[in-house]
Amino acid sequence: MENKTMKLLSGAPHFVTGNDIQKTMGMVIIALLPALAGGVYFFGPRALLVTAVSVVSAVAAEFLFRKALRRETHVTDLSAVITGMLLAFILPVSSPLWMAAVGSAFAIVVAKELFGGLGGNFANPALVGRAVLLMSWPAFMTRWSPSLRAAAVDATTTATPLGILKLGGALTDVMKSVGASGKPALYLQMFLGNRSGCIGETSGLLLLLGAVFLVVTRVIDLRTPVAMVAATFAASWLFGRDPVFSVLSGGILLGAFFMATDYVTTPVTPVGKWAFGIGAGLMTVLIRQLGNFPEGVTYGILLMNVVVPYLDKIIPHKFGFVKPSKVNA
Repeated sequence: MENKTMKLLSGAPHFVTGNDIQKTMGMVIIALLPALAGGVYFFGPRALLVTAVSVVSAVAAEFLFRKALRRETHVTDLSAVITGMLLAFILPVSSPLWMAAVGSAFAIVVAKELFGGLGGNFANPALVGRAVLLMSWPAFMTRWSPSLRAAAVDATTTATPLGILKLGGALTDVMKSVGASGKPALYLQMFLGNRSGCIGETSGLLLLLGAVFLVVTRVIDLRTPVAMVAATFAASWLFGRDPVFSVLSGGILLGAFFMATDYVTTPVTPVGKWAFGIGAGLMTVLIRQLGNFPEGVTYGILLMNVVVPYLDKIIPHKFGFVKPSKVNA
């Protein structure tokens, strides 16, 4: 009998077959392709090489692990491909290839398969993989390469926009790093992706293009990403930061639309989805403002993954519903 797993779409749980899962995962991969093309455009062909190594490692790790345990293999459902792509997207293009392979294999084996495989993991595997790499090899994970397009305008800094601010710089220093003459030009450059950062997180335009595709095809629900972006905007404003810059910098858009919407590790209920997004946005800004790391998307989403079982218990009150009285025996 064909294996079935629980899929959560538009807040309504229903069972789907493996073919349906493969189709859904395929659409997510299609949605990620514009950002991948942007990574190659801004950082060169090595971005494609890092992504390929990460994907191959993820697929091989899942196949070999399940074979070793004599379990049915599910690499054709394409979930491992997405994990590999997402992990590569949140790595610097200068990352050693062996590190991309190790992080991807760890994400699959430890964060996914040890919890039962697809549908059993409590946290986003790609984010777990990145968190482990950041703790294990921080020097490699913070070694940035400038955008090739930024280099064309004599911008040679290798710090990310958030990193520049964390080191005590100002928005004017960020403007210099991307060759912008003012805030509107800075916003435009960052929205297009012309800045230092991870392979797949820099271009808001290309990420939103993929997100629109997922919304139109009803693959993702807008509640969580909208809540996360709005919370990031509002919390940044409260801390005295430029809210538009905060949304366009770092990995907010990638995290909000492609990681915080994961079926398995995010809430089922509509209220839970809103709460998850708000919490992830707030935690991201708090880490950026008060923590040692300039970026907080990874840990913001992972921390909210932990409380998902509690968020799933938030059930909206049904007005007009009268609880039936007990009948005396």
